[in-house]
Amino acid sequence: MTARSITSLRKKNAKGELYTRPANIEGKLAEIIALSHDEISARCSVADVEDPTFLPSECLVYLVRANHDGPPGVYFETVYKALLARLMRRLPSEEITDLTEGNIRSETVGNFIELLAADRANYAEALDFFEIRFESAVVSLRANVERKSYREKNRSAALETDDGTGEIAEHVERAAGSFDPFDFAIIDRADYRLRLDKAISALPTIQIAIVEMIKKGIPIDSKEPGAVTIAKTLGKAEKTIRLQRDKAYRTLREALRKGEKA
Repeated sequence: MTARSITSLRKKNAKGELYTRPANIEGKLAEIIALSHDEISARCSVADVEDPTFLPSECLVYLVRANHDGPPGVYFETVYKALLARLMRRLPSEEITDLTEGNIRSETVGNFIELLAADRANYAEALDFFEIRFESAVVSLRANVERKSYREKNRSAALETDDGTGEIAEHVERAAGSFDPFDFAIIDRADYRLRLDKAISALPTIQIAIVEMIKKGIPIDSKEPGAVTIAKTLGKAEKTIRLQRDKAYRTLREALRKGEKA
């Protein structure tokens, strides 16, 4: 079997030098890429950082990015879900009671998912930092969201912007049937947004990814060559994505209705 090599990072620092991973991460990657997909998938469930089989978060980012051209399936979904779980454990608790904290959690997860989606279409240098120091990169990502959240705390419009371009994102694939959790008529209600963020956080990880990408205006599928889509990002068939979206929306609708009665 031909030995696989570790892909180099592309982002450069202020001195024009390419980013490089810490030696311990490079060493761990050299060990990991020699494993089979089944072996890597099994190691995704190891939570003890002292366990020699533990996969650092930086390595999970690498594995997700490196699988762009690989066949979709259980392996990619397992690694992707493990990475999102690591991210969410470093954000405000799911049991949040403050609207601002809820928005920060939701937006941070959404922005990270958007970065992963963009990277599958065209190398996103912003992700390189996550392969070097994941913890610090998450702190930075959250800080950016916090600044945006406080600036827009009293905004009157519900338009969301793309942090990378500053352009207004297209709102597509919002509704499943007659229910649209992002309905402009109600999304500005503080109590509704807080309940919605809580309900989204309780979904299965793959559904969180789908809902957050829909929230960001990323289409499920597209006939445009090179377009960033949910199906391509998650390595799933369009039909599968729509089924998962519908399940998520049904769950959200029920959770929101219970919240109204409480």
